[in-house]
Amino acid sequence: MSKRKRPAAPEPPVSSLDTALARFRPLLSAGDFAALMEELERPLYPALRANPLKCDPQLALPAWAARYTWQTQPVPFCRTGIQVLDSPAPISQTPEHRLGFYYIQDAASMLPVELFDFDGLASPLILDLAASPGGKTTHLISRSADRGLVIANDSSQDRLAALRIVLQNWGAVSSAVTHFPGEKFGAWFPATFDRVLLDAPCSMQGLHAAEGRPMRSITAREQASLANRQAGLLESALRAVKVGGQVVYSTCTLSPEEDEGVLDALLQQYHGAVSIDDLTPCLGRPAPALTADGERTYDPAVQQAARLWPQVFGTAGFFAARLTKLATLPVSAQEPPSRSLAHAGFEPLERRLAASLLARLMDLYGWDGASFLEQYGLELWKRGPIVYLLPMAYLRQFGYFPVQSLGMVLGEDAPEGFLPSHEWAARFGLALPAGICRLPPERVAAWLRGEDIQGHPDTSLLPGGIAIVRDEEGRLLGRGKVLSGRLKNLLPRRVISS
Repeated sequence: MSKRKRPAAPEPPVSSLDTALARFRPLLSAGDFAALMEELERPLYPALRANPLKCDPQLALPAWAARYTWQTQPVPFCRTGIQVLDSPAPISQTPEHRLGFYYIQDAASMLPVELFDFDGLASPLILDLAASPGGKTTHLISRSADRGLVIANDSSQDRLAALRIVLQNWGAVSSAVTHFPGEKFGAWFPATFDRVLLDAPCSMQGLHAAEGRPMRSITAREQASLANRQAGLLESALRAVKVGGQVVYSTCTLSPEEDEGVLDALLQQYHGAVSIDDLTPCLGRPAPALTADGERTYDPAVQQAARLWPQVFGTAGFFAARLTKLATLPVSAQEPPSRSLAHAGFEPLERRLAASLLARLMDLYGWDGASFLEQYGLELWKRGPIVYLLPMAYLRQFGYFPVQSLGMVLGEDAPEGFLPSHEWAARFGLALPAGICRLPPERVAAWLRGEDIQGHPDTSLLPGGIAIVRDEEGRLLGRGKVLSGRLKNLLPRRVISS
């Protein structure tokens, strides 16, 4: 009888905090390593980024800090971001957060989208190749002023629901959510996009653990597999972008194999077709990438990427590079999947019905929808009783490419009349001059708990109408249905406070 073979021992993990520090220590000077260890003793402050689609960040950020007695400091490389150094309550527990007026995000994660140059791009085509959970997608929408189109793709079915909700809360209209392997886009849509973001799946060796991004164990074999996937995704991104367009590659790891190593291999393979841009002007202080990792020396151009050790800006560790495509990359073009919107039940809203609906919204709320559609390049479509705002950039250039969600729900045709959506009200409610119901301070807490308001007819709308609800501080608080002696609460369950 042959002796049973003993299974191979599992590879030891190489990325606990202690082993990661031991690995990274030779990459830093003695002084920088001491500064790193000192920084890791400090808390990682939460950060948030204001939504310019719904507010003026320069006014809103100090107003929120005063209202909630936050101590804050600006994120140096993001004009709409702040770190909250102290707060009496979690920054996730405000109405502004639940209604999409700001997004909670580690400060370092605000860097990639800030690296793009959007000057001269009135209606850019943008691809977010690995988009979930959606924070950077909302940032792309903000930086592009919600014009053109942002395709937010993710290969994980389990992560799509969260991505869709984030975009709904943000109030995006010029976005589409897709579910395909990111490696496919370069062959499906070569030289198509103006900007491509690849925030790549990585080993998350950022040292300063952020919420939802803990340090985890990973073997050398797993790390090599990740680096190979990152390289494949980055090649796809570069094939999908136009010549002269920009790709931002980022990770939340400090492992050179997944950062400088990926860029170095790319430059060797596509020498002269891709350049790495100097990021010092974007950062305001030096944060150069490595020239070598102790085992290999990198192309000197790699150093122009940004390596954010935690002590540089008081963030989690992070890596980012901006690449400009200088020449066409070889590609074997393939036909993308195809499914028409008609197959999913969508159809354009008849011109007469569209004009009537827009006129009604103007009469009730003062919303100049016709000008908005023209300015932002949108069309009105319907699917059953639901009316949508859909971006023409998708309809004209990707109209048969299957999507998980698209544009914004404007509202629904109901027996009692048109019911504007919560997303529409949350996006435009603060700017609307009519159809407003103002809640007194003593009723706001009950309203945010989802309760109806009894005996509050403070609106010009007739019974059955949908009011845009604000408080006396001017905060938007969703929609309410005006009934006889009662305001029915229409806040979605996801934004109701516990």
